[in-house]
Amino acid sequence: DRKIIAVDTLSASLGEGYLVWRAALLKEEGKSIDEVTAWLEANKYNLRHLFTVEELGTLKRGGRLSGTAAFFGTLLGVKPILHVTYDGKLSVLHKVVGRKKSLTEMIDIMGKQIVNSEEQVVFIAHGDCLDEAKEVGGLIRAKMKIKDLMYSYIGPVIGSHSGPGTIAVFFMGNKREEV
Repeated sequence: DRKIIAVDTLSASLGEGYLVWRAALLKEEGKSIDEVTAWLEANKYNLRHLFTVEELGTLKRGGRLSGTAAFFGTLLGVKPILHVTYDGKLSVLHKVVGRKKSLTEMIDIMGKQIVNSEEQVVFIAHGDCLDEAKEVGGLIRAKMKIKDLMYSYIGPVIGSHSGPGTIAVFFMGNKREEV
């Protein structure tokens, strides 16, 4: 017999993976399933997701962006920085012009949201752009002291909505704001 408890993590992609990883660490420390569940419920709002996409067409095709916004955004080189809200929905947090600016701005936002950075293992997911993900990891290490970085591909479902060139960072931060 096994006891299974479902937790709505209000997370996506490697954000869910991050919480599973933390749950496994707690289990290795000898925590009970109820203690692990309590930790997940207490901390799921502190898991931060930040990501940016390379091209807006995939967001348009996935219904996340209007055709007009995609057209003008592409024309002007606008790159959105997105996040997951308190209630687990995807939302645009900020818009910048240019790919490099979107990556540095995402890291700047991360610097404001992260707590106890020196104890953090930051997860970085990418849409088939590992070299660029590693560059982002280097920028993170240059900006703040962290324990470690872990890299992974974005899964096929999220990848089909965000497209190649997506870069996402996942870390524990201050609590997501309620809207």
